[in-house]
Amino acid sequence: MTDLAKLQNGSDIRGIAIATDEWEVTLTTEAVKSITSGLINWLRQSYEEAYQDGTLSIGVGRDSRLSGPNLAQTLMEEALAQGIQVVDFGLATTPAMFMATQYEEFSCHAGIMITASHLPYYFNGIKIFSKKGGAEHEDIDFILERTQPSSNGKTGQLRLADIITPYAADLVEKIRRGSHVATQKPLAGMRIIVDAGNGAGGFFAEQVLEVLGADTTGSQFLEPDGTFPNHIPNPDNKEAMASIQAAVLEHKADLGIIFDTDVDRAAVVTSKGEILNRNNLIAVLSQIVLTEYPGTSIVTNSPTSDHLKDFIEKLGGKQIRYISGYRNVINRAIAANQAGVDCQLAIETSGHAAFKENFFLDDGTYAAAKILMLLPQLAHKGQKVDDLIADLRQPVETQEVRFKLEREDFKALGHQVITDLKDYPVTGWSFNPENEEGIRFILSEPYGRGWFLLRLSLHEPLLVLQIENDLPNFMPAVLKTLHVFLSRYPDVNQDKLLELI
Repeated sequence: MTDLAKLQNGSDIRGIAIATDEWEVTLTTEAVKSITSGLINWLRQSYEEAYQDGTLSIGVGRDSRLSGPNLAQTLMEEALAQGIQVVDFGLATTPAMFMATQYEEFSCHAGIMITASHLPYYFNGIKIFSKKGGAEHEDIDFILERTQPSSNGKTGQLRLADIITPYAADLVEKIRRGSHVATQKPLAGMRIIVDAGNGAGGFFAEQVLEVLGADTTGSQFLEPDGTFPNHIPNPDNKEAMASIQAAVLEHKADLGIIFDTDVDRAAVVTSKGEILNRNNLIAVLSQIVLTEYPGTSIVTNSPTSDHLKDFIEKLGGKQIRYISGYRNVINRAIAANQAGVDCQLAIETSGHAAFKENFFLDDGTYAAAKILMLLPQLAHKGQKVDDLIADLRQPVETQEVRFKLEREDFKALGHQVITDLKDYPVTGWSFNPENEEGIRFILSEPYGRGWFLLRLSLHEPLLVLQIENDLPNFMPAVLKTLHVFLSRYPDVNQDKLLELI
């Protein structure tokens, strides 16, 4: 029997849904039934009257994963048996499932998305939204702990509905308004390519871009396929980005847009083949919000470059570096606004971007839409998207290394390493206090000019090292010094580091 607590992944639920030679199924039918009961108990806290009179409703959607239909069916059958009204949206996206709680035609009390984001095909999971937004870590705790089935003496009714069509139409109208041009087709004359990675984002080409007048010739992997045969649907994956980059250059497109499986993340490739993800994407979206909201703050996760901080500040904004995890950066932005600090954007280097004007919902299509709104204005000025970050300095070298922590109490080990590193005396490493996750150092001679961050992974037994340097050939020196330091800890696996020095 599955230990439900082990399925918690921050503010989501994730597990193995298809057995492999290496993995046994953990997100079982019985586990999903228990989770559904916990979900109902969670909703009853806010909607007990609706539950008792049989009007409490949930919408259920899924991405293209092979295990999705069976898991969704199990969840829906259990909810119906416990007196819940269920709307089956079929193939959907994570942002659309939140909007199922907002659109008047559905007005679901909760939106449930069956997805495991960019993880391999054998994973699946559950993301949960109420009308107020995404479930928090403590909400998932509640759901996984209180799994006693409910009864209101009723059986729910099931109806089928399409969420993607109204969601796409909503995006179209937002882009038309935001483009500030007097035409229904503000993207006419532009070629824009979509790479959906065989996830749930293929609709964006036909139902959004083509409606707005764009030529989407060259778009790829739009068909849902849960085996993900072409590349991992992940805007933070080098192979995936190389694929969309090649397509943009081959078809001489004005822009390329790539989504992850459930479309809550996106990245962009410019006409020159420049990749706008990670720091570059943050810079573009920061420039947009700072034009619309001068002086606003942007919350990011910790592994952003020092150059990005300079870029935002030169535009009159402020960067707030915070703990990794999309709910963490979103909640930090919400807290900033509540404290009277205007904050219009929360964004992670992974591509999760949430705008205050869009419910602080991390939505890849909305992030793409904000860039699309600019295209007619840029074209009128004879500019390209690349020009938006012309002043963002790029590091000469970057490196990421992940260290496995081979001890059961891996978090204690990771925290100990980070604490000890602060007191490790190295000339050329200066502790940077402007950081709330792990430990960050500024690099100077004899280690070049740049920075590095060592942090504990949120969910895996890993220490993650990220280094940027503005001078070439200094990476080995940094890595060798870290190797000497880490050799104090035999349970820190340095195999990945040793491959680089």
